[in-house]
Amino acid sequence: MDGLKTVACGAIDSLKDELNDLSQEIWKNPELNFNEHHAHSVLTQFLEKQGFKVEKGYVLPTAFRATFGKGAGPALPEIGHACGHNLIAEVGVAAGIGIKAAMEKCGERDIGTVFVIGTPAEEGGGGKVDLIRSGVFSHLDAAVMSHPYNVTCLAGPYKAMNRVTVTYKGKAAHAAAFPWEGVNALDAAVMAYQSISCLRQQMKPTWRIHGIFTKAGVKPNIIPEVAELLYYIRAPTDKELRELTEKAMVCFEGAAKMTGCTMEVEWDPKPYSNLISNHTLVSLYEKNAESVGVEFSKDYNSTNAPCGSTDMGNVSHVLPSIHPMFDIGTEAVNHSHGFTAASGSPKAQPYTLNQGKALAMTALDVMCQQHLVAKMKAEFQEDIRKEQ
Repeated sequence: MDGLKTVACGAIDSLKDELNDLSQEIWKNPELNFNEHHAHSVLTQFLEKQGFKVEKGYVLPTAFRATFGKGAGPALPEIGHACGHNLIAEVGVAAGIGIKAAMEKCGERDIGTVFVIGTPAEEGGGGKVDLIRSGVFSHLDAAVMSHPYNVTCLAGPYKAMNRVTVTYKGKAAHAAAFPWEGVNALDAAVMAYQSISCLRQQMKPTWRIHGIFTKAGVKPNIIPEVAELLYYIRAPTDKELRELTEKAMVCFEGAAKMTGCTMEVEWDPKPYSNLISNHTLVSLYEKNAESVGVEFSKDYNSTNAPCGSTDMGNVSHVLPSIHPMFDIGTEAVNHSHGFTAASGSPKAQPYTLNQGKALAMTALDVMCQQHLVAKMKAEFQEDIRKEQ
């Protein structure tokens, strides 16, 4: 096993310049959800050059699946900069290359299959949800990926989340001449916003609701006929998300009744589930990461602070998964200009390559020791039972 891991790490090191070039090409050409055509092109070309069988436009136009081996095995999601998705892609490709090299070292011995899966639109588009619904992950044993951050930790507390658009409709009228003829939709939106703000006093510390006004009238002298709110609702589990959603709906409905407006509610059809980190995979990853010099933060507040939501959470409800986060040598926070710059900096490369090595070695542990597959799947079933 140690020999295979050495081969995997050596293969990644041998292509470190090419991997950096790949990451830079994505970083210099940021693309929006489901429009990652350039990233799709450069990643699939690179993987084909490395000897993977690549299926382009796999289920989604900018998704792909690169395969080496036969049968079941681990998956390495994703493609995507303010969140460092160029580095996520580099980690996944690097890990795939390392695993492939180790598999080739095994010769005729069949240890399974590795899939490098390009999963677009993580930032609000739910690309992995589409792939889940199409059965892409149904035959796999595990899914592993790693996400850039400003600290290194084993398992980020990613929350379940749904997005909702609330539209209030009233009646327009001249605000100076005939205001009594109008029904003010903006009043309804303001009351809903204030009601949500009042709700926060009774919310659990781990719950989050944040929203904005997306429509608020046309001109001051016209009673607003239409007003619209966009809210993100988050909680530690899918079950708690349902509970918080019910409370938010009371606020939305109450505002409509108090103002005489009608209300339309549109929920995102692809809500995100909370992340379930498989204990067996986490333990394997921790040992392997430390073996290449990765140091994990000991600061409880940093490693347990809420860090948003991800569609990798949905994957973790389908099969054993991990989604660790890794420092890239910056104090800047995700979704900031500083983090964007850090994601394209040469300083991020050693951290990124170490993550590729750690994930590759973790996958090899699972592929070469079948008792670990049974163990992590049993843990997964128990975790899912607890989520109900």
